[in-house]
Amino acid sequence: MRVIATFPHLSMTNVIDILLVAFVIYQFLMLVRGTRAAPMLVGVAAVALGIYIARVGRLTTFGWLVSTLLPYGVFALIVVFQSELRHALANLGSRLTLSRAPSSESDAYDDIVLAANLFSQNQTGALMVIEREIGLRTYIESGVPMDARLSYDLLATIFRPSAPLHDGAVIVQKDRIAAAACFLPLSMNPVLSTQMGTRHRAGIGITEETDAIAVIVSEESGAISLAVSGNFERDLTVEQLRERLSTLLRRYVPPTTLPTPIASEDEEEEKSAGERQPGLRNPDQTYSPKVDR
Repeated sequence: MRVIATFPHLSMTNVIDILLVAFVIYQFLMLVRGTRAAPMLVGVAAVALGIYIARVGRLTTFGWLVSTLLPYGVFALIVVFQSELRHALANLGSRLTLSRAPSSESDAYDDIVLAANLFSQNQTGALMVIEREIGLRTYIESGVPMDARLSYDLLATIFRPSAPLHDGAVIVQKDRIAAAACFLPLSMNPVLSTQMGTRHRAGIGITEETDAIAVIVSEESGAISLAVSGNFERDLTVEQLRERLSTLLRRYVPPTTLPTPIASEDEEEEKSAGERQPGLRNPDQTYSPKVDR
């Protein structure tokens, strides 16, 4: 109120208008921060600066060229930023709907953490995608439908190297495995194309298109990685993966609820003889740039 009294020409409507514009600009900058759209935004700003200079300096020819190409540039921006725009509209829709709620206690994703631990120790490649607000029906239909209850034993069977469903991704809907051997879109990030294999690029690609979470285990190094919103977190320990999933899924899981695999008779004999199998890999170990099948 004091601000309005100081500036008599500034009404409450003007204040609300300014705050809304600032909020939209802030949300847009947060959306493109850290994505491939950030350098493109710099190019768009340079073009806008050129248009302003052309109008102020009365550059007739340059102004005519810009005014002629500007309508086509709008469509070009829509094509270039299609994934970012789709992701922004999806986030806006999820915020406006009342269906967004914390995951129920029955969503037992601890089986995914336990399976990732097994795959990491055995260096078995695996890709597990957890659906959230945005549906993954298109990608589910590309694989083998299962509609089975999520369990550690089933994940271990699916990703067994000799199993026919080993290649591809498993898509999880709440506490059920919707499909296996699913095809996912590959990330088009040029930096990732030379550093990571197909499995990792697919895991990142699905998180760029949707709000899903991808848990990836490397076949080359056994490293556990997590992809969310196009961001990639590599070389996670089992406990770190468990904490990240609990945070992303907005639920608290006591440390004592994490199941532990039952050791076989051969493993018991090896432990008694002092030949214990190696545990988790060093979190500081870097990911091998070799292609991960």
